[in-house]
Amino acid sequence: MIDLRSDTVTQPTEAMLDAMRSATFGDDSRDGDATVQKLEALAAGNTGKEAGAFLPSGTMSNLVAMLAHGSRGGEVLVEEGSHTLNAELGGISSVAGLFYRGVPGRRGAMDLDMLREAVRPTTRNQMGTALIWLENTHNRAGGAVLPLAHMQSAYELAREHGVPVHLDGARIFNAAAALGTTAKEVARHADSVCFCLSKGLSAPVGSVLCGSSAFIERARAFRRMVGGNMRQAGPIAAAGIVALENMVERLPEDHRTAKRFATGLHAIDASIVDPATVETNLVRVSVRASGRKAAEWSAQMKQRGVLVSPCATWDLRFVTHRHIGDAEVDQAIRAFADAWKQFGTADKRR
Repeated sequence: MIDLRSDTVTQPTEAMLDAMRSATFGDDSRDGDATVQKLEALAAGNTGKEAGAFLPSGTMSNLVAMLAHGSRGGEVLVEEGSHTLNAELGGISSVAGLFYRGVPGRRGAMDLDMLREAVRPTTRNQMGTALIWLENTHNRAGGAVLPLAHMQSAYELAREHGVPVHLDGARIFNAAAALGTTAKEVARHADSVCFCLSKGLSAPVGSVLCGSSAFIERARAFRRMVGGNMRQAGPIAAAGIVALENMVERLPEDHRTAKRFATGLHAIDASIVDPATVETNLVRVSVRASGRKAAEWSAQMKQRGVLVSPCATWDLRFVTHRHIGDAEVDQAIRAFADAWKQFGTADKRR
């Protein structure tokens, strides 16, 4: 099977497995663990922040960031297609006790005029803006990259009003690669940032939340509250260290294979995807013109040896990663072309 459902399916490298075998086994929840501490310091340095906290997942990192930044009843301003609104099961309100307001945007970038209008103070009649939320790369926008100028403008607006900014940077290193810069430069436009080790960086599990020392101390308390404290976490932290030290530089290869894949699908039918919109390792395609819904397409592709997930009624999301080379891309294109030929006679009015 060619697995294009996500870059979370990546397997650890041999170097990661070696590092895991030689890791320390301190109790990170009690006394701390040397390997975890090394990972947290490395992550903080890579994002230009004072400190970091190792957590099991990106979703938990985002939740802990909300808890550490916000006060119950405050409002989070977030692009309306963001991952935290659409894929994190309502933790923003059900657990963090925050309200949210979705701000319209284009390719994941909030309309700055509408964002400015949405910021409001706390008064006797309303709970004010508690947090402004950015996402880079933007999952629902097909891996789109927020321009640094946009992030800077949003951050300056937030600072004018004394509102903190959190960056959901699950794939921040992909964003940095696409922008030709560093993760530190991307994260400069946020007070806190989290990123995943278990996606394109190929570690088996984990995310790191970074920010000021005081913020991370608060975050550690909330990490414990939501069950995120880990005991002998050294082995999985060891894999994360290898990920940061060895796997960042290869990410542009995933962007190249994603572009190759999009170009191949575009040649089948121009309605499927515009390769110009593919900036990183996500390829969001439309199957509307076939008359068959995405769930049907997912099943058909599986029969042809390709795993892909629906991401909307008429859309599929393909994700390239280090296990996907040119041969796998070309085979997936051929499978898609075969399915498109079969479905091409479907009633287009469906």
